[in-house]
Amino acid sequence: MKNVQLTVPEFGFVVGTRAALAAGVGFLLSKRVSEPQRRTIGWTLVTLGALTTIPAAMAVFPKKTRSWWHWR
Repeated sequence: MKNVQLTVPEFGFVVGTRAALAAGVGFLLSKRVSEPQRRTIGWTLVTLGALTTIPAAMAVFPKKTRSWWHWR
Protein backbone atom coordinates (compact mmCIF):
# COMPACT_ATOMS: atom_id res chain seq x y z
CA MET A 1 0.00 0.00 0.00
CA LYS A 2 1.25 3.48 -0.83
CA ASN A 3 0.92 6.27 1.72
CA VAL A 4 0.01 9.75 0.52
CA GLN A 5 0.51 12.81 2.68
CA LEU A 6 -1.91 15.67 2.08
CA THR A 7 -2.39 18.92 3.92
CA VAL A 8 -5.80 19.65 5.39
CA PRO A 9 -6.70 22.06 2.54
CA GLU A 10 -5.62 19.52 -0.10
CA PHE A 11 -7.65 16.79 1.59
CA GLY A 12 -10.66 19.13 1.77
CA PHE A 13 -10.29 19.92 -1.93
CA VAL A 14 -10.20 16.23 -2.88
CA VAL A 15 -13.23 15.49 -0.71
CA GLY A 16 -15.05 18.53 -2.14
CA THR A 17 -14.51 17.39 -5.72
CA ARG A 18 -15.91 13.94 -4.94
CA ALA A 19 -18.85 15.47 -3.06
CA ALA A 20 -19.73 17.83 -5.93
CA LEU A 21 -19.67 14.96 -8.41
CA ALA A 22 -21.80 12.74 -6.17
CA ALA A 23 -24.27 15.53 -5.43
CA GLY A 24 -24.63 16.23 -9.15
CA VAL A 25 -25.39 12.60 -9.90
CA GLY A 26 -27.82 12.59 -6.97
CA PHE A 27 -29.65 15.61 -8.39
CA LEU A 28 -29.86 14.03 -11.83
CA LEU A 29 -31.42 10.89 -10.35
CA SER A 30 -33.71 12.75 -7.97
CA LYS A 31 -37.42 13.40 -8.50
CA ARG A 32 -37.91 16.00 -5.74
CA VAL A 33 -36.89 19.03 -7.83
CA SER A 34 -38.49 20.15 -11.08
CA GLU A 35 -36.80 18.76 -14.17
CA PRO A 36 -35.30 22.02 -15.51
CA GLN A 37 -33.81 22.88 -12.11
CA ARG A 38 -32.66 19.31 -11.58
CA ARG A 39 -30.85 19.16 -14.92
CA THR A 40 -29.24 22.58 -14.47
CA ILE A 41 -28.03 21.94 -10.93
CA GLY A 42 -27.10 18.31 -11.58
CA TRP A 43 -25.05 18.91 -14.71
CA THR A 44 -23.38 21.96 -13.19
CA LEU A 45 -22.24 19.93 -10.18
CA VAL A 46 -21.17 16.97 -12.31
CA THR A 47 -19.15 19.27 -14.58
CA LEU A 48 -17.59 21.09 -11.63
CA GLY A 49 -16.69 17.80 -9.96
CA ALA A 50 -15.25 16.34 -13.15
CA LEU A 51 -13.17 19.40 -14.02
CA THR A 52 -11.74 19.74 -10.52
CA THR A 53 -10.78 16.05 -10.47
CA ILE A 54 -7.67 16.80 -12.54
CA PRO A 55 -6.03 19.18 -10.01
CA ALA A 56 -7.16 16.91 -7.17
CA ALA A 57 -5.51 13.91 -8.82
CA MET A 58 -2.35 15.94 -9.30
CA ALA A 59 -2.32 16.65 -5.54
CA VAL A 60 -2.80 12.99 -4.66
CA PHE A 61 -0.48 11.54 -7.32
CA PRO A 62 2.39 14.03 -7.73
CA LYS A 63 4.61 13.60 -10.73
CA LYS A 64 8.08 12.38 -9.89
CA THR A 65 10.53 15.02 -11.00
CA ARG A 66 13.51 13.64 -12.84
CA SER A 67 15.99 15.48 -14.96
CA TRP A 68 15.99 14.45 -18.60
CA TRP A 69 19.73 13.78 -18.61
CA HIS A 70 19.65 11.17 -15.85
CA TRP A 71 19.32 7.73 -17.39
CA ARG A 72 18.97 5.07 -14.70
